[in-house]
Amino acid sequence: MSVNVPKIKLNDGKEIPAVGLGTWQSKPEEVVNAVAHAIKAGYRHLDCAWGYGNEKDVGEGIRQSGVSRSELFITSKLWGTWHSRVEECLDQTLANLGTDYLDLYLIHWPVPLNPKGNHPVFPLLPDGKRDVDHAWKLADTWKQMEDVLKKGKVRSIGVSNFSQAKLEEILTTAEITPVVNQLELHVYNPQHKLLEFMKSKNITPQAYSPLGSSNSPLLADADVVSIVEQHKLQPADVLLGYLLAKGIIVLPKSVTPARITANLAGAVRGSETLTKADIERLDGLAAAGKQKRSCLLLPVTLPIAHFCSIGFYRV
Repeated sequence: MSVNVPKIKLNDGKEIPAVGLGTWQSKPEEVVNAVAHAIKAGYRHLDCAWGYGNEKDVGEGIRQSGVSRSELFITSKLWGTWHSRVEECLDQTLANLGTDYLDLYLIHWPVPLNPKGNHPVFPLLPDGKRDVDHAWKLADTWKQMEDVLKKGKVRSIGVSNFSQAKLEEILTTAEITPVVNQLELHVYNPQHKLLEFMKSKNITPQAYSPLGSSNSPLLADADVVSIVEQHKLQPADVLLGYLLAKGIIVLPKSVTPARITANLAGAVRGSETLTKADIERLDGLAAAGKQKRSCLLLPVTLPIAHFCSIGFYRV
C-alpha cells in the first residue's frame, strides 16, 4: 500500500520527508535488511550517524533496495571527537554510505570531545568523566559545517541535542541558521519551551525516540490508550501522529519489517485523525507528572545512553 508521506519545508527552502527511519542501536547485520525493507515500503528519509557504527551496513541496505540515491533523503551526524575536523569525519560517512553528498548533516552533540583522548569515540579522564575539549569553540565547529555546505558535500546543515543556550552560542556568529534540531521528543518529553524558541528562529524540530526507547511506558500510557480506543488506532499511530501533527519530523527506529511498515502508515494516519483536543491532552502529560526521558531508561552500559545519563542535555 502506497503512503503519501508529507514533506516539511526547511528554512533554506529544501523539503524533507516528515517520517524517516531511525538507525540508532540497529545491529549491523539487522540494519541492512531494515533499510532495504523500509525503502521498498515507501520510506525516503534515513537518519544515520557516524557514532552509530553501522553506516556501511546502511549503505548496503540502500544498494539492496534498488532505489536511486536521488530519490532518498539521507542524514548523518558529526561525532564529538571530530568537532575540529568536520570535513574529515564527513568524508568517512560519505565513503561508508556510498554516496558523494548528504541531504542533511548535523552536529550530533554540542560537546566537543578530546580528539587525542584515550578512545576515538568515548574518551574519558582518569576519574571516569568524559574528556571534553573545553578549548574548542562550538562556533568554530559550526563554521566548518558551513564550509562543507558551501563545498556542496552536504545540502543542508543542522544540529542535534542542542539546548536554547547552545543554539544561541552558534547563532551569534552563524552565517547560516541550522535547518533542524534533532531532539528526544515524545509525549513524556515534549520540550515545549525549547520548541517555541526554535519556532522563533525557524528551526524545524526532529524527534528521535518518538515511541520511547527500550522498556518505555509510552505505548501503554493510560491517556494514549484512551485515545487509541476512541479512534481505533494503534498506540504507535497516536504517538507518532501527535508529533507529526505538530510539524515535528519523526524518526521511529525498528528492524522488524512489519513494524517498519506500520510506523510509516500509522504516523500519517495518526496525524490526520487526532483532534485538537487530543493534541492538547497529550501536550499536558509531562506537566501532569509524567515528564521522563526515554534515553535514561536505557542500560548505562551502552555508551551513548551513558552520555545521556551524565548530562549531555544540560551542558
